[in-house]
Amino acid sequence: MKPFLLLSIRPEQAAADDEYAAFQRFTGLSTDGLRRVQLTAGHLGRVDLADWSGIILGGGPFNASDPVKSPLQERVEDEIYGLLESVIAEDFPFLGACYGIGTLGTHCRAVVDHLYAEPVGAIGVTLTPEGRRDPLLAGVPDRFFAYGGHKEAISQLPQEAVALASSAACPVQAFRLGERVYATQFHPELDFAGLSTRVSVYRNAGYFPPEAADALLAEAARFEVSHPMLILRNFVSLFGS
Repeated sequence: MKPFLLLSIRPEQAAADDEYAAFQRFTGLSTDGLRRVQLTAGHLGRVDLADWSGIILGGGPFNASDPVKSPLQERVEDEIYGLLESVIAEDFPFLGACYGIGTLGTHCRAVVDHLYAEPVGAIGVTLTPEGRRDPLLAGVPDRFFAYGGHKEAISQLPQEAVALASSAACPVQAFRLGERVYATQFHPELDFAGLSTRVSVYRNAGYFPPEAADALLAEAARFEVSHPMLILRNFVSLFGS
């Protein structure tokens, strides 16, 4: 099987390493099966899609809708958007998570803004009729809990996109372009241990008051979050080649 490619935009090494370990654990892929490129540490370079089974883009502190961006963010996004040109044109297997939905949404002319931000914690997600039929979501119940937390979200999808899931506070929790290009607003790789790591790393990043971290985790621990990880297994099963 050709390997999958994980694109990381996290400059914080503890969060980046924990993210990589989570994607490995829930995809079932080894280090050879899931190769990582840390875009904040170096250039992406040329990606030949023929060398890969699929591409995953994780989350991080960037927002695609930020009005002012650092040179690092601008460089990273230029490389991501260049890659998305080929991904969309070839309907190549792609899964974006959190920041990944912002970049894919921006690239396909969705409206990405701060209207539907959600606090860090457990989110109740509901599949749309299209989501219930989509093979990426096979085995995922119509309603489930996932972990997330984001400052931006999609408030309007373009006509060619298919909405797959929503939540009470955020109308687009997942969508698809073509047959093989996907993105989720929630984090399919995130369990409670991973959430705890990110709360620690991003304690002062503006997602929540720093003094609220312990209470936030106590509340998040009340929910069973086990179904989103099926999306990662399904992605590998569907597109591994």
